[in-house]
Amino acid sequence: MKSVLGNINFEDISKIIVGAAVMGIPIAFSEELWEFGETLPVFNILILGVLSLGIQYFYTYYSLFQGKENHSFHIIFRVSLNYVLTFLNVGIILFALNRLSLSSDFLVGLKRMIILSFPASLGAVIVDGFDKE
Repeated sequence: MKSVLGNINFEDISKIIVGAAVMGIPIAFSEELWEFGETLPVFNILILGVLSLGIQYFYTYYSLFQGKENHSFHIIFRVSLNYVLTFLNVGIILFALNRLSLSSDFLVGLKRMIILSFPASLGAVIVDGFDKE
């Protein structure tokens, strides 16, 4: 586990946070996002979550690790870290806009977080890929 954590540094974490914010903040202000959180079925939200993780995995595999198969644990760890940091970032953004609604309607707040995490996590993984050797 130390070798995995040794490959992650503060620069990587800050790139993930900034990339998620750059993509997430403009979309968080849209009323469409808020309405999608109320109207989209849970199945569609799950599709967005799986699609987001899948795209991140393939981007990380082919771009950051250049398709090397012996790094599968590192790739899964990196994608998980990206999604967790993005999810927290999105939660803070929606909370600041008073659109998280976890106390009044937990499911709507969670759905909004997953919907917004889709573009935000893709922005995060792309920015994280800048300057990789």
